[in-house]
Amino acid sequence: MPMMELLAIGLILGFMLLLLAGIPVGIGIAVAGFVFGWMGFGDFLFNLTPSRIYGVVTKYEFIAIPLFVFMGVMLEKSRVAEDMLEVVGRLSGRLNGGMAIALIIVGVLMGASTGIVGATVATLTMLTLPVLLRRGYDGGLASGAICASGTLGQIIPPSLVLILLADIMGESVGTLFAAAMMPGLMLAGLYVAFILIYGKMRPDLMPALPAEERSDLTGWPLAIKAVQSLAPPLVLVGGVLGSIIGGIAAPTEAASVGAVFAILIAALYGRLRLSMIWEAAQGTLRISAMIFFILVAAQVFAIAFRGLDGEDLVKDMLYILPGGEIGALLFLMVLLFVLGFFLEWIEISYIALPLLLPFFVEQGTDMVWLAALIALNLQTSFLTPPFGWALFFLKGAAPPGVTTTMIYRGVLPFIAIQAIALALLFGFPSIATWLPQAIGW
Repeated sequence: MPMMELLAIGLILGFMLLLLAGIPVGIGIAVAGFVFGWMGFGDFLFNLTPSRIYGVVTKYEFIAIPLFVFMGVMLEKSRVAEDMLEVVGRLSGRLNGGMAIALIIVGVLMGASTGIVGATVATLTMLTLPVLLRRGYDGGLASGAICASGTLGQIIPPSLVLILLADIMGESVGTLFAAAMMPGLMLAGLYVAFILIYGKMRPDLMPALPAEERSDLTGWPLAIKAVQSLAPPLVLVGGVLGSIIGGIAAPTEAASVGAVFAILIAALYGRLRLSMIWEAAQGTLRISAMIFFILVAAQVFAIAFRGLDGEDLVKDMLYILPGGEIGALLFLMVLLFVLGFFLEWIEISYIALPLLLPFFVEQGTDMVWLAALIALNLQTSFLTPPFGWALFFLKGAAPPGVTTTMIYRGVLPFIAIQAIALALLFGFPSIATWLPQAIGW
């Protein structure tokens, strides 16, 4: 094997060893890139890196990232989720598992409004888990429903995953937003179907809301409260997504309008404070800095890997796999799923995908469908033990009686449902492609 390809393999192994040693991902990926890049072609790497980094940090499309993050943090701090949960919980309370169904519905709305897993899971945990446990819900099932609901924002647009995938795969953000809409709603529908069926089979694990608790707010008062609670987030989501998918506004422009509208919603509810805006700005800075640091560090790794002929090595490996394009797609899905046990989605996106995508481009694979498959697969990484971030967020906000074992047990059915959704999308690509085609993207 040529020396360059050996160094490319060493680059990947070196990075994995740094991760296992506990080195932060951003530092580890840059160090591995610099060391093996210098071994392969000297200081030429250092001459290329500044221009590559400049190209990343000056991308106009990336302005949407902190704006969408700010929109999500503001909505989380204005306690919109509390109002939605109360209303949807009462509307579905007569069903076994009704509160869990309310969680999924609110997760869809919060995901489309915020897209921030940590904020959504922590908020839903603090608001609902103690209440569900008091009402006789199984702790594992309640924990699994919260984690599954809180991660829907990674597939339902506007999603940071989709924005970064658009950059990696060379597609427009609006196209990927349109492509992910139906798979995301399909996944939420499968969650609801599971809860309904399991609630019929095991009503003792998810009892209905007592009649006396539902009787204090019914009829027109409940309808009015439902409009007051659900209308502002729905208008926000419809305006932001509709303007992007409809081609009226670019993602950055729509994100800026969404950020302003999130402030107006907080004011509408009478909860806007200067301290809230300051805390939202601080949270936005932390999340955005983490994303951009890994983005910048990944450029060093990408330059080194490409210079060491790593892309040719990966192509040769994929050509060896049986089944051609389908076999390579299956390999990619399994690889992303396994990596999700150990790495976060942004790390997987900027490490694994650039290595494998050239093969699929050469094969003529539909990039829109592939992006939807990848996004749905990456969403699973938030739930898979031992390093699923949603599990950590829930454990940090959960009451003392909720154990890690209970949480792991609770998410397993929802991981299986995600696998079913992925299989459906794999078998029926039109689930992702029909909406972009219908609107002419």
